[in-house]
Amino acid sequence: MPTVEELYRNYGILADATETVSQHKDAYQVILDGVKGGAKEKRLAAQFIPKFFKHFPELADSAINAQLDLCEDEDVSIRRQAIKELPQFATGDNLPRVADILTQLLQSDDSAEFNLVNNALLSIFKMDAKGTLGGLFSQILQGEDIVRERAIKFLSTKLKTLPEEVMTKEVEEFILTESKKVLEDVTGEEFVLFMKILSGLKSLQTVSGRQQLVELVAEQADLEQTFNPSDPDCVDRLLQCTRQAVPLFSKNVHSTKFVTYFCEHVLPNLGSLTTPVEGLDIQLEVLKLLAEMSSFCGDMEKLESNLKKLFDKLLEYMPLPPEEAENGENAGTEEPKLQFSYVECLLYSFHQLGRKLPDFLTAKLNAEKLKDFKIRLQYFARGLQVYIRQLRLALQGKTGEALKTEENKIKVVALKITNNINVLIKDLFHIPPSYKSTVTLSWKPVQKADASQKRASEDTTSSSPPKKSSAGPKRDARQIYNPPSGKYSSNLGSFSYEQRGGFRGGRGRGWGGRGNRSRGRIY
Repeated sequence: MPTVEELYRNYGILADATETVSQHKDAYQVILDGVKGGAKEKRLAAQFIPKFFKHFPELADSAINAQLDLCEDEDVSIRRQAIKELPQFATGDNLPRVADILTQLLQSDDSAEFNLVNNALLSIFKMDAKGTLGGLFSQILQGEDIVRERAIKFLSTKLKTLPEEVMTKEVEEFILTESKKVLEDVTGEEFVLFMKILSGLKSLQTVSGRQQLVELVAEQADLEQTFNPSDPDCVDRLLQCTRQAVPLFSKNVHSTKFVTYFCEHVLPNLGSLTTPVEGLDIQLEVLKLLAEMSSFCGDMEKLESNLKKLFDKLLEYMPLPPEEAENGENAGTEEPKLQFSYVECLLYSFHQLGRKLPDFLTAKLNAEKLKDFKIRLQYFARGLQVYIRQLRLALQGKTGEALKTEENKIKVVALKITNNINVLIKDLFHIPPSYKSTVTLSWKPVQKADASQKRASEDTTSSSPPKKSSAGPKRDARQIYNPPSGKYSSNLGSFSYEQRGGFRGGRGRGWGGRGNRSRGRIY
């Protein structure tokens, strides 16, 4: 094996040869043999091999393999030097192979080494984006789990940093095509990352692009399957997919398929839903997603039938007033519990879909049922007014820091919920029922109010919405606005603001298990 002096001598031969460098194959072979030496020889070889690589195409495989041996050396400084130089091998047909190698090297636990791999991948991305993506997706589909995970995270964080001249339409189409292959077998967490990758592509920002994404999500949600409310993974899969679809819906990209599925399959089974996520109020989560989607529902085939299912579920949370004894006291029956958070979601969804069939309450229900509904609305509205007054009184005169306490943030959201319900109930009390009012769901950021919203917004206390809780298991916790039972009780302590749950990972790919893939170094 060559010494340090021999490596320098042969380096000199190649450097001085200029135009005739390719004629000194023996000198380059000496440099390749440097990888078999000690630490000093290896360090020099790591720098010299890539410098003259392009002049010896017949030795390309030997040169790349020699550099790879250095990338796996026990000495971290040698590894770092070898990795830093890898982009110089990314020429012509060698680029996808180098990309594949660099992707496998993402499994490094040395932070400096990991950063070098990231930088090297970004540099060859700018040489040939499609070739680099080929290497990345090859490992995502076939590589070790740790490599797959880090390659997906690389795409989700780095693609958005690349300039437009790199991320051409052709490159974005390639990403979409390859992503569809990966999405055939993913975990929940991976699915979220791929939706982040795809929704960030410029070519998918159009209406047709967003429609494509919705169709991808619908395929993942498997809306053709029989819904099993007692299977936690089946329920979790539907919720995770729906959460990804909700931001994509608009007046031009409709939520009809999802809303129909929720009305026909999920609402009737609301009470028997199970979830693997500890602390998640699964029923409220479902109702919030349905409410968000209902605004963008298009023409629905079985509108009357689905509106009936929604109406029946709403009735379950709109109690009849307790019977009163002759002396005007409650006749021994317990005061009904008013679940305002649930009612906000159901009433909002009913109000949105009711616009499409405005005579549902008057023409589709018999007189007795309509009378029963109005009694329920009236009773709920009475309790509502009491809580609104109590909340306003509790928040009166509070501004700035005073509104930022946890207790007051809860009360601010409580006031949003109760005001929303109040506005919607007033609409339904019109003769005939009206569907004209607009409200912003209590957990959503407030949009610029138009004239029809101003009256409702005047009832709410001005403040910033509560900050989202930090990421982690607590994100999935739900505490619902369940005002205390007992007529017009002033105890508001049982109300807590509910936050949206996060995506749950940790299962096998395919939302239940992945097939075996090849293992080990494949470069």
